[in-house]
Amino acid sequence: MKKPLIIIAGPTACGKTAVSVELAKKINGEIISADSMQIYKFMNIGTAKILEEEKQGIAHYLIDELYPDEEYSVAIFQNMAKRYYEKICGKGKVPILVGGTGFYINAFVNDTNFDETENSYKLRNNLREIANQQGSDFLFEMLRKCDPKSCDIIHPNNIKKVIRAIEYFEQTGQPISEHNKTEKEKNSPYDTTFIVLNMERNILYEKINKRIDVMLENGLIFEVSELLRKYEPNLISMQGLGYKEIVSYLQGKISLEEAIYILKRDTRHFAKRQITWFKHQAKDAKWIDMTSYDILEAVDEIYHFYKEI
Repeated sequence: MKKPLIIIAGPTACGKTAVSVELAKKINGEIISADSMQIYKFMNIGTAKILEEEKQGIAHYLIDELYPDEEYSVAIFQNMAKRYYEKICGKGKVPILVGGTGFYINAFVNDTNFDETENSYKLRNNLREIANQQGSDFLFEMLRKCDPKSCDIIHPNNIKKVIRAIEYFEQTGQPISEHNKTEKEKNSPYDTTFIVLNMERNILYEKINKRIDVMLENGLIFEVSELLRKYEPNLISMQGLGYKEIVSYLQGKISLEEAIYILKRDTRHFAKRQITWFKHQAKDAKWIDMTSYDILEAVDEIYHFYKEI
């Protein structure tokens, strides 16, 4: 018998946090974060991390668990998420996986095998050094030579994923795109209710722009400056949206106006790629248009889908 799992996915700023909390209250659930940035301590404003009062007593996992200079990857996420899944089930509660990092969600749902290769910190650090010295475009061309198919789905600026793909090829001799294709064909061990929240593009973009304005009002620049006092700016965590742009401003490379413009533009582009990814990769998902639904209506709809299983 397959194990139950609810997934709430979708682009940034579409309402996943609020919907997931209300759903958890309704079905006695607890939440596992499938976000590649909210795992880090001290990175609160730029990641739009849920506030304690917003949790409304619902347990959240994989939030505020690592320091910004600690290693985090899809394999680490998967291992930690599995442990929390069993913990939640052990309490007789329903696990709800929430986030916009589709690669992480797929790895968990499909129980992707990452055991074929051990993490090589030396190789990874070498690749990071190449990216720092010669740029992300040079690193991306390295990936194109060994795994051109991955270049169709990984953005050149997503250094973390580019490094992971090159690293996998160097260690196994197999393109990670082929590995992922094979893993995707496996039967999931979960009985999944997969929900993707979305909204009209122009409204979503307005929400993204407004969210960034609020982040700045709430002290994003101070948050980044405090991080720079403790951590190196070339850390993977510091390359996230909302951080690398403000780092460039604080280092005097660009003006604040330019930093805000780039952050808003790139976040909109990121949301667009998230939507495209879920359309292609989550073919069995139920889509809910948050332009037409309020939070409680969306929760009722998700509850209906869940009870149908």
